Order: sequence, then C-alpha cells, then structure tokens
Amino acid sequence: MKKELSTQNAPGAIGPYSQGVKAGNLVFVSGQLPIDVKTGAMPSNIKSQTKQSIENIQAILKEAGATLDNVVKTTVFLADMSLFGDMNEVYAEYFNKVYPARAAFAVKELPKQALVEIEVIACVD
Repeated sequence: MKKELSTQNAPGAIGPYSQGVKAGNLVFVSGQLPIDVKTGAMPSNIKSQTKQSIENIQAILKEAGATLDNVVKTTVFLADMSLFGDMNEVYAEYFNKVYPARAAFAVKELPKQALVEIEVIACVD
C-alpha cells in the first residue's frame, strides 16, 4: 500500500526515515533541510534556504508524479519567528492559488543549524 520515494536530486535521509512516502493518492514528503545536493552545502540566509528546501521538495514530489500544485498542506519550521517575513516572501513565489493549508512556527533548533525546514503533504490522482 505504501511506496518509498527516493531521489538523488534531494539530500538523503539523515536518519531512519524516507525522503517521502506515497500511500494511495497521498504523498508525504519528510521535512527538507536546505542542503544543496550537488555541493552538500547549506545557503547562509533564510531566503536562499527557503528556496533550496522547496527545490528539494519538488525533486521528491517529482518521484511521485506530483508537483507543488498537488500540495495540500505544508509545515514550516523556523529557527526564529523573525525569519517569517523573508521565508514567506520566497514561499509565495512557489505556491499558487489555491494555496496549501499551512502551519509555521519556531522551534528551539533545527538539524545542522538550518534556519528553515519544510515538509509537505500532496494529493495525486
């Protein structure tokens, strides 16, 4: 019933989890850190990190035959709520109406001292 999604076009999992899972018509993409898979580096600012996290998500969605237009729910984890405005500016460049439902909140710390991590749920036919 469930299928693991894996691509070399996004960072590999750093623990016992999948990059994504497809179950029926639902696609669950694990939280994506802003790691550039080509260099292994992370951009230094929130705008570039948001862009990279979303591009990693797109690569995983592609493995399920989905795009950002299929995303119905996102969760954005921020290192600090002062980063919200800049993150939101970049986020808005990637998502179209009907926008996904979303939660965004600050956490004490993210892996590898990232400023942002984003996870999504998508629905495909």
